[in-house]
Amino acid sequence: MKKVVLLTFFFIASSWAYAQEQEEQTPEETIWSLSYKDALKQAKKEKKPLVVYFKGSDWCGPCKKLDKELFSATKFKDLSKKHFVLYEADIPMNQDLVTKEKLAVNKKLVKQFKVSSYPTILVLNHKQKVLGIKKGLILTEYYYPFFESYIK
Repeated sequence: MKKVVLLTFFFIASSWAYAQEQEEQTPEETIWSLSYKDALKQAKKEKKPLVVYFKGSDWCGPCKKLDKELFSATKFKDLSKKHFVLYEADIPMNQDLVTKEKLAVNKKLVKQFKVSSYPTILVLNHKQKVLGIKKGLILTEYYYPFFESYIK
């Protein structure tokens, strides 16, 4: 009987924690530019830094966690809408997840910026000069000071 009570308590507690986490996120997607070329044009036009997120959407565990905990968060969405242009450079194992054209562009960007680990986040200006880089997965809250340091 004690085991049933403990299991029930654990189930309720974990359900509550999951619900709390979901409240912090909004259902709509973060707005990512559809093409790198368009993202560069938008960054120049709006005089905003470009955030390029290199990920492996179907194989990179840390990338999946970052998508869920950082890029889906309302706090990030609000910050990025005001201050950044976003581009997602996905290199999935299942190459049907992105168009052939976009995959070719993303692979070119990997070589151009010498990306060797995932996730990698670059902050660029509209001339493609690297302003900042963050590699690997860290606690979500540690990304905000990184992003905020590029806001004018």
